[in-house]
Parts: sequence; C-alpha cells; structure tokens
Amino acid sequence: MSQRKKVAVVILGWNGKQYLQQFLPSVIQHTSVELCDLIVADNCSTDGSVEFVKEHYPQIRIVQNSRNGGYAGGYNHALKLVDAEYYVLLNQDVEVTQGWVEKVIEVMETDKTIAAAQPKLLDYNKRNCFEYAGACGGYLDKFGYAFCRGRIFDTIEKDEGRYNDIVDIFWATGACLFIRSEAYRNAGGLDEDFFAHQEEIDLCWRLKSMGMRVVCVPQSVVYHVGGGSLAYDNPQKTYLNFRNSLFMLFKNLPASALWWRLLIRFQMDELAAMRSVFKNGNFKIFFAILKANLAFLVAIPALLKKRKHIPQKSSEALLPYSVVWQYFLKGKKKFSELPTGDRRGE
Repeated sequence: MSQRKKVAVVILGWNGKQYLQQFLPSVIQHTSVELCDLIVADNCSTDGSVEFVKEHYPQIRIVQNSRNGGYAGGYNHALKLVDAEYYVLLNQDVEVTQGWVEKVIEVMETDKTIAAAQPKLLDYNKRNCFEYAGACGGYLDKFGYAFCRGRIFDTIEKDEGRYNDIVDIFWATGACLFIRSEAYRNAGGLDEDFFAHQEEIDLCWRLKSMGMRVVCVPQSVVYHVGGGSLAYDNPQKTYLNFRNSLFMLFKNLPASALWWRLLIRFQMDELAAMRSVFKNGNFKIFFAILKANLAFLVAIPALLKKRKHIPQKSSEALLPYSVVWQYFLKGKKKFSELPTGDRRGE
C-alpha cells in the first residue's frame, strides 16, 4: 500500500481534454510528489479525457464518477475515495506556479482553525490582472452579493501588489480551494443541489458558522482561464449564480435577518434583470434571473430541512453594507475604495 500523502490535489474534469493537455504539465512540474497525490476525477467525459491521462500521465490516479454531478456532486463522490489531510480542489483550466501548494499549506499549518484557503488567482490571458472567479479572496455583502479583493462585479483590477497581505476572507474560490479533509467532512461537503456555482461560498459559510477561518495566501499564485465550462455571460451560469445565492442565504442566515434581507434581495435581483434588458437588450439574462427566483421559491420546503442541520447560523461575517449601493450609486469600483469596516470577514 502506498504511503498516505499530506495533500491530495484533485482536478475535476468534464470534457476538458484540451485543458488537461495544456495545464497538466505545469501541475506535474510544480507539485511535489513527496507532499502530494495527483488525482483526476472525471465527470463522465466523452472527449477522451480519461484515455489521454492514462496514456500520457500514468502516475496520476483517476477516479471515474458514475454520473455528471456537477462541481458539487463530482467532488463529493471523488473525495470519499481520497485519503489525505488536505484536499486541493483544482479546476482543469488552471496553470500553477512554483511552490503553489507549499506556501498555502505552510500558513494553514500555523493555525488549526484555518479550515480553508486560496492562492492569488490571476487571469491566464491577462496575466497582470486578477481573475473574476476569486481574485485575492472572496466576500459577501449583507444581501449575499459575492465580490473579491481585486474584482467587484465586472470591474477587474490589475495586480499591483495592493492585496499581497495574508488575510481572513469570507470565501475561497472553488477554482483552487485548499481545505482540511476533516473540516470538509464535518461541514457535510458541498451541497449537491447547487450543482455548480457558489457551492464553495456556501461551504465556507458553514465552516465559519463552525468557528473556523478562511484565508487568502497571495504568495501562492495560479493563473485561471475562467469560463472553462460555461462562459461568464452564459444564461445558464446566470441562472445558477442567482438561484444558488438565494439558496445559500436561506440556508445560512439567522431567522432574525432572513426574511427582510431576502425580500430586499428579490427586489434587487429584479432590478438586475431589468438592467440587463435596458442596458444590453439581453432578454436571455432577464429570463434566467426570473427563472432563478422561481426555482428558489419552489425549493423552500427542501431548504427549510437543510436549515435545521446548520448550527449557529450567523450573519456577523457578512459585510455590513450593500456592495450594490457602493458600486453603482457611490461609484466605488475597487475593493480598496470600499468602507473599511469589517471587510476582511473576521
């Protein structure tokens, strides 16, 4: 039997042979075989991804999922078969750099309450800019809108070293998520009803409700293509993001803040839907948002059951202001321009 490694780097693939061809070499080059196991978990690809890995990278273990359960289901199934102290959930369209694992694990080892972490996420195609999906660490405003150090809505900053400090954040990006395996199990893993998008934020919220920390370690750097499965302006992506954000709020907000925040959030979502029509004439996005709101209402009975299993529900880690107000009405387009307050999520 092979010796248990401290870290398991698990790449979830779905019809991404071209990304595996492009990015596995950097993972092989910059990932210590003494420290890490390398695993490709495949979500029923039909493009020859599994055959490619078997032929060219026999040292990589393959886990073949029996169905395409999306990001959440794919990882939940695969990680049941992985034994390591730390998991790294790595997207198939990510280029890593020297020391990317060691620099994060070194920080996590200093404090056992750090349950999850992420590196600095830069854009593969614009390498001096942050990447949309996680930038330098994620946050939620009081109404559940997600943004990052280095990215608010569609405004993406250049990486000028402004956010190079190691800080507590609210959520770590699923594009490159480091997490203690014990914390993953104790929190119940990823919510498979999300399928894809924002499930890592929901997981991080549960970790924080358990008294754990989430941090960003910018000294570790990776480059993300982004939109490898669905483009950022895809209506299906919009639907999942808006629906799952409502799922997450309903599951995790305390009763005292739940209904009034959801009511305001619904109204803000309707404004976003109308803005997509008036600004871009995009009726597909308009209907995707309305569909998301309807799907949330239908799911409320199931979400009520999930609320019962999340202890110590709290909104304290959410930022105390609306990022929508700050961005659209006050013109604050950069993270560094936002109110200082409690923006680190501590």
